Amino acid sequence: MTADSTGKPGTRIGEEGVFVSDAQPKNDEADIFDSSDLMAELERLELPEGYRPMDDEPFMNDRQLAYFKGKLLKWKADIKAEAKATLNTLKEGPLQEPDQTDRASSETDWALELRTRDRQRKLISKIDAALRRIDSGDYGYCEITGDPISLPRLEARPIATMTLEAQERHEREERVSRDD
Repeated sequence: MTADSTGKPGTRIGEEGVFVSDAQPKNDEADIFDSSDLMAELERLELPEGYRPMDDEPFMNDRQLAYFKGKLLKWKADIKAEAKATLNTLKEGPLQEPDQTDRASSETDWALELRTRDRQRKLISKIDAALRRIDSGDYGYCEITGDPISLPRLEARPIATMTLEAQERHEREERVSRDD
C-alpha cells in the first residue's frame, strides 16, 4: 500500500495527477451484491402466471403473501444489481476529464448517483423488514391500528407499514410537532 503526498495510506497519484485508491475490496464485500439466492427463492414461489391479488379473496392468503414476497425479492435483486453496476463503474477508474467544468459536472453526477445508492441501501433494510413481516404473519396489517392495509397501497408500496389513514395522521402529527 502506498501513501499520497498528504500521507494518506491507500492512495497514490496515478496518471495525469489523479488520486487512485489501492484499497482492495474484502472478500465478503463482493458477496453483498450477489442476488442469485434471491432469484432462486423467487423461482420457488408458486404463483399462477399473471396473478394479481384481488379484494374478493381472503386477505393475505398464501398466494397473496407469495405474490408480495416475490415482488419484494425482485425489487431487492434489482437494487443489488444496480449497486453492483455502480461499484463496477467506480472500479473502472477515476474521473479523467481534462476540462474543470466537465470534471465538476461528472463529480456532481457521481455524488447524485452515490446519494441514490445510499437511499437504496436504506430501502433494502425496509424490504428486509417487510420480508420478516411476511414470515411472521404480520405483513399487510397496519402497525398502528392493526387494520388491513389496502391491496392497492401494498401494490404501490409493498414496504408500507400503515394504512393510508394512519400514515396521513402520522404525517400530520409529525408536521405539528415540527412546527412547535
